[in-house]
Amino acid sequence: MAELEIPLAGGNATAEVVRVGDTVRKPVTHSSAAVTDFMSAMLAAGIDIPRPLGTDESGRLMLEFVPGAMAEDHEPDLDQLEAIGGLIRRIHDAALTYVPEPGAVWEAVIPPPGEPELICHNDLTPWNLVLGERMVFIDWDGAGPSTRAWDLAYSAQAFAGLHADADEAIGARRLSAIVDGYDPDDGLRRELPALLAVRAQAMHDMLADAYRHDRMPWARVYEEGHGAFWAAAAEWIRQREDVWRDALCR
Repeated sequence: MAELEIPLAGGNATAEVVRVGDTVRKPVTHSSAAVTDFMSAMLAAGIDIPRPLGTDESGRLMLEFVPGAMAEDHEPDLDQLEAIGGLIRRIHDAALTYVPEPGAVWEAVIPPPGEPELICHNDLTPWNLVLGERMVFIDWDGAGPSTRAWDLAYSAQAFAGLHADADEAIGARRLSAIVDGYDPDDGLRRELPALLAVRAQAMHDMLADAYRHDRMPWARVYEEGHGAFWAAAAEWIRQREDVWRDALCR
């Protein structure tokens, strides 16, 4: 008897993802080989992530299912944010030792300004973090070349909740907690306040370009209102750069 397949909702870009028992099944893409190799390297370096389990009889990727609640549904407190910042730092440090296979193909859609320095997850956000007995980032499909600053700016903005409807004082405290947990050097700490708005704007620009060229699934995501969300977030963050600088560089 075939095992029950339970659709997993929540992602904007990954279709046909299901849970089967203690596994997740998803379609193979052109970047799956590179992503699986990177994930295996992260596991070998001691980073707790879903274990790749090969492919099933239908040719789908199999990954370990990690039980728990998504962070976006249970807003992490300041202590948890510090721990999350520390986890992101450990992921980046481990990734520095990883050398991709020649010709590796990646799915990363928003390249960083400047030269990439390591392979990043590129979406270390509340909608990809499982909280429970383990704290585990899932959905590594968008991994690719980036920089610490670009990856951290997106994570910090998302976990701090910096957007047009936010309370800036609460946002500043949350931003400080996750960045303090990451423990950046002085150069990265000084770079982040201005980069937060640049990274949010890049998200809008990617979605808008996809909409103009009817590139799915991002054109649909733009149409659903995410383009307007990111445009407003970028402007709101940009107007408060001094607030973020005070929080991070006090």
